[in-house]
Amino acid sequence: MRQPTLVIMRKSALFSLLFIFVTSLNAQYTETINSNRPGQSQGAFAVGTNVIQLETGGYFGNDEHTAFGSTTDIWGIDYQLRYGLLFENLELNLTGAFENQDISRNLLGTQDESSVRNFKANSIGAKYLIFDPYKELEEDKPNLYSWKANQRFKWKKLIPAVSLYAGANLSFGDNPYLYEGEGKFSPKAAIITQNNWGRWVLVLNFIGDKLTEEYRNYILMATVTHAVSPEFAVFGEFQSIFSDIYADDLARAGAAYLVGKNLQFDVSGLLNFKDTPSRWQVAAGVSYRLDLHKMDEFLEESNEGNRRRLRSEKMSRKNENKNEGNDNN
Repeated sequence: MRQPTLVIMRKSALFSLLFIFVTSLNAQYTETINSNRPGQSQGAFAVGTNVIQLETGGYFGNDEHTAFGSTTDIWGIDYQLRYGLLFENLELNLTGAFENQDISRNLLGTQDESSVRNFKANSIGAKYLIFDPYKELEEDKPNLYSWKANQRFKWKKLIPAVSLYAGANLSFGDNPYLYEGEGKFSPKAAIITQNNWGRWVLVLNFIGDKLTEEYRNYILMATVTHAVSPEFAVFGEFQSIFSDIYADDLARAGAAYLVGKNLQFDVSGLLNFKDTPSRWQVAAGVSYRLDLHKMDEFLEESNEGNRRRLRSEKMSRKNENKNEGNDNN
C-alpha cells in the first residue's frame, strides 16, 4: 500500500524543484505593471519577457528667459515603448517626445513671434540588469538567541540593483531642436541603480548623452517613490543637467494610480531654480501593459496542480490508514 504514496511524494519533490528553478528565472516580471512614469528616470528592472509596455502622456508649460527677453509656451507628448526580449534581465526601449514651442521675443520694443515643432528627442536602446541583490545576496537568518541582533540595521540593504543602458539618439530631416553642427546620430549610456525598501523605492540614473558631440550632456537623476496604498503612490525627483550649452536643476513631483494589473494613470509637475530660463510644466499620462508573459501562466497552472497533488496525497494516506485498520480487524 505504500508504493503509490512513494510515487506521489517523488513527483511532488520533482515539481518543487521545477517550481524553484522557474521562479528563479522570473525575477524581473511583476504581478502588476512596473512603469517609469511619471518621473523621467529609468528603474533598474526590466518589464519581463514577452511584455509590451507603452508609457505616454501630454504636457504643457512655459519657459521665460530674462536675458533674452523671451517667453515660450510649450506643449508636447512624450512616450516610451518597452519590450522584454529573450532574457528576464533584458529590455529594449524606444523613448522620445514631440514638442511644440510658441516663442515670443521683445527686442528693443519690437515684438517677434515664431513657432517650432518637431521631435525633440528620440532614442532607442537596451537595458540589462547585471546585479540583483535580492538574488545574489544570501538572506539573513533570524538569530534565535538575540532580539537585538534581529533588529539591528543591515548595511547590505543599502546595496542596490544595478543595470547598464546603451542606446543612440536619432533625428530625421531638418530638426530645429538640433544645435548648429550637431549630428543626427549620437550614442547614449547610463548606469541605473534601484533600492527597494518596503513601500519606499530609490532610483538613481547616471547618464552620458550625445557622447560623440562637441557639447556632451551629463545628467544625474534621483527619484524617490512611496506607495501610500497598493493602488496609489507619490514621487519626488531631482535632475541635474551639466553641459556647456545648457545646464539646469529640475524638480518634479506627482502621483500615480493603479487600475487593475496592467493600467496606470499619473499626474506630475516640474519647476527649476533659475531665470535663464525659468521653467514650469504640468503633465498627465497613462501606462498600459500587454502581458504576454507565458512563464507565469505556467506557474499558476503548476501551483494549482501542486495543490491537487497534495490533496491527492492526503487522500491516499487516509485510505491507506483506513485499509490498515480494516486489515487489523
